[in-house]
Amino acid sequence: MMNPKPESVDQYLSWFSGEIRERLELMRETLKNALPDAKEVISYHMPAFRTTEVLVYYAAAKNHIGFYPTNSGVAEFKKELEPYNTSKGAIQFPFSQALPLGLIADIATFRFIEVQSKPVKKK
Repeated sequence: MMNPKPESVDQYLSWFSGEIRERLELMRETLKNALPDAKEVISYHMPAFRTTEVLVYYAAAKNHIGFYPTNSGVAEFKKELEPYNTSKGAIQFPFSQALPLGLIADIATFRFIEVQSKPVKKK
């Protein structure tokens, strides 16, 4: 089932309940703490955190929480992410395991530093 595009992160979270909602809230809090200078937005129908560009996205799926820190975020933490299913820019944290909050925060911080260090594009 494809939900309509949420107007806000709060609306997105309101579509879930129970353990899935708790995990999404935990993910949100962890990312808020790791990225105090980032703004919460909805991008590609998912909650995301952005500064000059989107740093990370996250979303609930059938059997996992998806975390999308772009290609570089996955590549940089390849070793630490070995226990999880990953693809080019995505990580799956299964509902059967606790969320690795420290790792999530480290990846988010990496993405923040990476984006901050990019030269500003002239318009």
